[in-house]
Amino acid sequence: MAQVCGSPFLKPFFLKTPVRVVNPLRQRRHTLPASEFRNLTPQDAISVFEIEREAFVSVSGECPLTLDEVLNFLGQCPELSLGWFEEGRLVAFIIGSGWDKERLSQEAMTQHVPDTPTVHIHVLSVHRHCRQQGKGSILLWRYLQYLRCVPGLRRALLICEDFLVPFYQKAGFKEKGPSAISVSNMQFQEMEYMVGGQAYTRRNSGC
Repeated sequence: MAQVCGSPFLKPFFLKTPVRVVNPLRQRRHTLPASEFRNLTPQDAISVFEIEREAFVSVSGECPLTLDEVLNFLGQCPELSLGWFEEGRLVAFIIGSGWDKERLSQEAMTQHVPDTPTVHIHVLSVHRHCRQQGKGSILLWRYLQYLRCVPGLRRALLICEDFLVPFYQKAGFKEKGPSAISVSNMQFQEMEYMVGGQAYTRRNSGC
């Protein structure tokens, strides 16, 4: 039994149960969730841009979004983004913005139009160490289901290169034809997804 000592004028008392001291490092070991999906914030912009730059510059020499544009969209419309975090580290993300016309134009690449029924998906990217694991298709499925809960949203638009058309078709997107947007002489197809339409059931692909 452990005696607690104090002032000589106080009557000593005894603890009936020993005090257990918990190592704070051991206590904090499992505080980070293994896997988490959440909207992105401007504080995530550096991680977003590093993943995007590595994924796109080596292939096309261009990033879909500059760091300033990432910060701009995450500041104006974070609710149209979604990040996948594993143990606190960003492994994949999608960034979107609002658009108010039937088709995407060059202005859609840098503008956010609030309170519109259309989301323009600018970029979907996966960290280089997490590719070929189906994370791209899983994140896209999550994002499209999430859009169903955003008030007023009715559809999603994006542009992609020809070789990515089958990937987005598996997710329920339909071709709208060649896009009017060009980047560094690259040509794209425009794709459309109706938010209230067919659910995306195939979660895994080679993306």
